Amino acid sequence: MTFALLLPALLGLVLLGAHLMRAGHDALLAGVIFTALLAGVRMPWSRRIIQGVLVLGALEWLWTLIVLAGARMDAGMPYARLALILGTVAAGTGLAAALLENHRVRRFYDRG
Repeated sequence: MTFALLLPALLGLVLLGAHLMRAGHDALLAGVIFTALLAGVRMPWSRRIIQGVLVLGALEWLWTLIVLAGARMDAGMPYARLALILGTVAAGTGLAAALLENHRVRRFYDRG
C-alpha cells in the first residue's frame, strides 16, 4: 500500500524530469533524478525533500501554463486544451506531494 502512495510522486518526478530535459535544464534534471533516488532513503528528511521538489514542480507546471497559454493567445491560437492538460499535470503533481503526508508514508520514512 505504501508503494501505491509513493507511485504518484515518482510519476510526477518523471514527468518533471522529462519537461526539464526537453527544456535543456541539465542541472535541474540531475536534481530531479537525485530526488527520485531519495524515495528509497527511509529518513524523514528525504520525504520532505521529495515533497518540496514536487511543490516546486507544480509551480513550474503552472508557470509553463501561463507562458505557453499566453503565447498561444497572443498568436490567436486555441489554448484551452493546453491549459487543461498543464493544469491537470500541475494539480496531479501537487496531489502527489500531498499524498506523502499519508500516515503510512510518514511511518515508512520515520522508521529509517
